[in-house]
Amino acid sequence: MRVTATGSSGGRRLTLFAGLVFALAIPIRQQAKAEEVAAQPTAAFLDSIGVVSTFDDRGQPYSRTLEMLKYGGFRWLRGGIEGLTKNGPLTIDTFLTLHREAGVKISWGLGSGISDLDTLLATGRILAKAGALLAFEGNNEPNNWPVSYNGRKGGGRSSWRAVAELQADLYRSVKEDPLLAAYPVWSISEPGAQTDDVGLQFLQIPADAITLMPADTRYADYANVHNYLYHANSPHPADNKSWDASDPSSSSPVDGLYGNFGRTWAQKFRGYSEDELTHLPRVTTETGAAVNGEVDEALQAVHLVNLYLAQFARGYSYTSVYILRDRTDEEGVQSFGFFRPDYSPRTAAHYLHNLTRILADESMKSSPARLDYSIEPQHDTVHDLLLQHSDGAFQLVIWGEALEGESTVTIKLKKSVATASIFDPTIGTLPIAKHTDTSEIVLTIGNHPIIVTLQ
Repeated sequence: MRVTATGSSGGRRLTLFAGLVFALAIPIRQQAKAEEVAAQPTAAFLDSIGVVSTFDDRGQPYSRTLEMLKYGGFRWLRGGIEGLTKNGPLTIDTFLTLHREAGVKISWGLGSGISDLDTLLATGRILAKAGALLAFEGNNEPNNWPVSYNGRKGGGRSSWRAVAELQADLYRSVKEDPLLAAYPVWSISEPGAQTDDVGLQFLQIPADAITLMPADTRYADYANVHNYLYHANSPHPADNKSWDASDPSSSSPVDGLYGNFGRTWAQKFRGYSEDELTHLPRVTTETGAAVNGEVDEALQAVHLVNLYLAQFARGYSYTSVYILRDRTDEEGVQSFGFFRPDYSPRTAAHYLHNLTRILADESMKSSPARLDYSIEPQHDTVHDLLLQHSDGAFQLVIWGEALEGESTVTIKLKKSVATASIFDPTIGTLPIAKHTDTSEIVLTIGNHPIIVTLQ
């Protein structure tokens, strides 16, 4: 990476070289004009960083889970009643203690093939009273794990009416509960697999939709997808892998928002228009990339840190990566983890650790300001996210998603800043360069994030 900063007086110039710059032909969009950009709270981005994990019931000791969650800086955890018992090894106290000791909040779901609403709500109330509850989640992938509800089976290749009735009752039950009503409900995952049009591709079935469930049936507050980076339509490494998987439109090559809530991937039932999808509240409860074949640990690492940034920048309020540590209780390729089976951190864990430490912020900036800047030229593989720390500092995150080579960009500020500190989470948590009284910063961006703190 190369960093160059020019002071407003024009008298100071510093260049830092780290690595080799490749002269590749990388597509460049039209140069951007300087404009005011509204920042988002740094804490809101950090709060979006979640993970899927196994627990004691699948051979992963609590102490190890706690250690890994803390190291990565994860803010929320996908949980639920699947595998939960009163006597353990997995109990509601497991999640309450993780909340107290790691600070994580819990999304609370039915899990795979489960329809026990009473247990979901009762345990959800316990989490809510402890301040540990994030949201409720519908069934996990009913195409793979059908449910039984109201005396009939639903999901898989049969009718999905039972799935729809269960989700509608889940939503109604949460919203009618005085303690739980304020908590959001996330949809089932993989509604795009519906065999019959029960309207699960909508948060609330519109009046003009022709579905098997009545118009105005309410299912969720947020759409929930499992947009893994590698998919049958996108099986190989490519530029913009994380960015494209986060795309809410039909242009996304993976099983994402459009294929589940725009036009369902199985039967092509009509859902939201592409314009409506742009504004649809959404979360991801599973995504990620395995270390396997063409994807080594280095590529997985940049995929995953870029993924959290791309998802947030493209409108996902929360993103949970599969998985904290490789599964050891299942057959097949189990190398999605931030941590290996022996609990040692992969490169992805180190990069995320550094990213969350560099941005660290426990308070939420209530009214983020705007910053007048441009990034020139606009390379197709370079993306940015403007955050503002609770102490007032802007944290401009710029990341590249080019498989090969680097792109040189210039950050142009309308007003000079007193200091600009440059961080690279693939190196560590300390600044790699620091500049004073500057209005232009030149960066060479490769395949990972660079954070520029402006004060």
